[in-house]
Amino acid sequence: MTLRFSVLGATLALAFAVAWPAQGIAQQRDRTMAAVSEYPLTGDDGQPVANHTVKVPGPIDRLPGVVTVGNPNGKTTLIEFYDLNCPYCRIASSDIADMVDLDPELKLVLVPFPVLGIASIAAGRVELAVAKLGTPQQFYAFHRKVYAQRGTTDGGRALQVAKSVGLDAEKLAALGDSDEITGIMKDHVRLGDSLGLAATPSFIVGDVAILGYPGRYRLQAIVDAASACGKVVC
Repeated sequence: MTLRFSVLGATLALAFAVAWPAQGIAQQRDRTMAAVSEYPLTGDDGQPVANHTVKVPGPIDRLPGVVTVGNPNGKTTLIEFYDLNCPYCRIASSDIADMVDLDPELKLVLVPFPVLGIASIAAGRVELAVAKLGTPQQFYAFHRKVYAQRGTTDGGRALQVAKSVGLDAEKLAALGDSDEITGIMKDHVRLGDSLGLAATPSFIVGDVAILGYPGRYRLQAIVDAASACGKVVC
């Protein structure tokens, strides 16, 4: 998983400053995580997977800037908080796309969570504009194309990807530079912080938050368990 740090404020080409309180040092998925693992989950690498119960304040999929793909009425919901510059999110993106393709009952809820620095904030502004101006299909195509690239994704690069999926770059840039997008971005970061999501990617299944990417097989097992018994472990 990618550890995140708090950005206290930055002036960006596409952005107004975005600030949030310092959250302390994110914990790595190592032996220390056993203390915060409420369910006995291990990743594909055999290491403990950090997890804890959460009380979600309301339907996350109805929040501005959040996009649902897969089956919007699916039996099982997988919520992902991610950063476009998170390498583990890139790996997860490909695996989760396969899960969505193979499981007609999977509802995937994507929550942009730009917390890894200035480039991520700039790219996140474009992404949130894509969420507002594009269709869910265009958003997911944008999401996948960003992760198919290598290197850092900033605002300019994100605009190029958005243009490739049929969206107007000028309109996206104007919207991305708005107070509306600033507010949505802050709301996403505050929500993730309130849920204790100290790593990217983080997932929510039911009332359990999973910190970091546990791997394709473990994530599939968690989704299967949620479908079978409503818990991350049956």
